[in-house]
Amino acid sequence: MKRKRLGALPRALIAAVGATVAFATTARLVTRSTRKTERAHPATGQFVVVQGVRLHYIERGSGNPIVLLHGNGVTAQDWAVSGIIDGLATDHRVIAFDRPGFGYSERPRNVAWTPAQQAELIYMALKKLEITRPTLVAHSWGTLVALALALNYSTDVTRVVLLAGYYFSSLRLDAPLAAAPGIPLIGDMLSHTIAPIFGRLLAPLVVRQLFAPAPVPRRFKNFPLSISLRPSQLRSSALEAQLMAASAKSLESRYGELMMPVSIIAGSGDLIVNPLAQSNRLAQLVLGHDAHLISGAGHMVHYFSPELVLQAAKGDEASPASV
Repeated sequence: MKRKRLGALPRALIAAVGATVAFATTARLVTRSTRKTERAHPATGQFVVVQGVRLHYIERGSGNPIVLLHGNGVTAQDWAVSGIIDGLATDHRVIAFDRPGFGYSERPRNVAWTPAQQAELIYMALKKLEITRPTLVAHSWGTLVALALALNYSTDVTRVVLLAGYYFSSLRLDAPLAAAPGIPLIGDMLSHTIAPIFGRLLAPLVVRQLFAPAPVPRRFKNFPLSISLRPSQLRSSALEAQLMAASAKSLESRYGELMMPVSIIAGSGDLIVNPLAQSNRLAQLVLGHDAHLISGAGHMVHYFSPELVLQAAKGDEASPASV
């Protein structure tokens, strides 16, 4: 028995050393890949520091301001690749923020970064940039931030356009897996080792699901997916997956307080967020009728019908999405 125990100890030690070496090697490869990615895709916008947090934003055009808030897993570049920034900048001042922890914006660890916390940060940034009474256009997780902004600073928001949002708390079977890189200590280890590798392998499948049932548009190839697969952004995405249900729960009792014009748009075939349980439910509550569901469109609704999004953002009363 003693010999067996003594023999097992070296094998366990060898396995532990081997695992440590493997993780260390993987971490070095991920660090090297991250640096290469950031050299290939440097920040293209400007920075503003608010409450000690450095926020990156893209700004185009002039005129009445429109603020764009992206969803989970992407960056402000999503609005550029989809054509929304250029479409709005013809006659508006457009500001697309990298939300905290995404793209090139910081996400300090001493803050939970709920929608209310992010809304406060964005509000302070707008004040610093001398932007008053903007229209808010938000997609997916960003809609929670837009709603928090509209509810907490109602007199400072002109209009809200919500795209494929998650507004009411519900059971999400995908949340535990998506949230794994956000677990303290374990999440950091995953984010700096195997998570980016698995992320690259799964990226084509995830992207197809985001756009399904329609095919992935050719122009989405211009979105720098490698930026989204850096350890820092994987961690931010995981934390937002953890916060999603609780964040919706914290806001849903207040939706009736929305006083400004609201447009609610979603894809009828969205596989990520149920448009009937989320967008239609919110539209019935706030507007008294169904949301504008784009037939055959998936979660990335701003790629399927950018003209409709532009009309709603500009307050074009001829648009079926404008209310």
